[in-house]
Amino acid sequence: MTGAAGFIGSFVSARLSQQGHTVHGCDNFNDYYDPALKRARVAHLLAQGGVPCDAVELADAAAVRTLFYRVKPAVVVHLAAQAGVRYSIDHPEAYVQSNLVGFANMLEACRHHAVAHLVYASSSSVYGDRVDPPFRETHDTDSPVSLYAATKKANELMAHTYSHLYGLRATGLRFFTVYGPWGRPDMAAFSFAEKLLARQPLPVFGHGTLQRDFTYIDDVVEGVVRVAFAPPPAAKPAHEIFNIGNHAPVTVLKFIETLAAALGVEPVLQMLPMQPGDVTMTCADVTRLRERVGFEPSTPLDGGLRRFVAWLRQWKGREFG
Repeated sequence: MTGAAGFIGSFVSARLSQQGHTVHGCDNFNDYYDPALKRARVAHLLAQGGVPCDAVELADAAAVRTLFYRVKPAVVVHLAAQAGVRYSIDHPEAYVQSNLVGFANMLEACRHHAVAHLVYASSSSVYGDRVDPPFRETHDTDSPVSLYAATKKANELMAHTYSHLYGLRATGLRFFTVYGPWGRPDMAAFSFAEKLLARQPLPVFGHGTLQRDFTYIDDVVEGVVRVAFAPPPAAKPAHEIFNIGNHAPVTVLKFIETLAAALGVEPVLQMLPMQPGDVTMTCADVTRLRERVGFEPSTPLDGGLRRFVAWLRQWKGREFG
């Protein structure tokens, strides 16, 4: 499990361990956001299930080879990546190293170690600025509007090629705006809540009209775990793509109102235009996922945000050691 100290990776690692699988995690513990949160995830989600998490830089090909020789994984869930659309505007080099070089190293390692199935994180951002929902895996994805999106599209093409050339079974998962306990501080739920609790004006880009398919972490984990044990048929290319989204987009303004209600505060909003690299909406068609593994996300926004807020209050009080 790469990115095992990350938001999604830590939850997936814990779930797999609970199911009785032997899980070995790795993460580079970079400082894109506070590494203390990553280490707390390891302590409270991984360690309790006996999941180790090594510090490994995946852009280092030698380090990746050493890891694979030692662990000898049968299935690889590759969730490590440099995330964030806006960060990619000013820090493109981080995305090249993590999302392109690191991913190429993972593909090579999987090829040479006869990995049975590679599951990797893509993103809804590959759809670009579409306004024709719902977004289907068959839709054109040749017009990304951020470097982050471009690297995720490149990952899909690279995996397809390795499947075609070497028979590597690989599955890409296009995640749609994941939120929940232990989430990233740069994402909407966490960053909005911090400002709301501090009674600070909340910048709202796109004047609150942008729509997102907010997807609760438990739903994402269920989808990842089911897909991990449902590899593509052994054909060339043995490569599949699935959306994992709640297929119920809401406006950012509605998201803020629901979050503020869960927090018990009155929001103060600062309406602003769209930012570079942003998209008007996201909306997942999950027909393919449902037909393939018998599952689709369904957690309602208000329930998911209440659970997130309960965790956030504990985190801010540092009830987690």
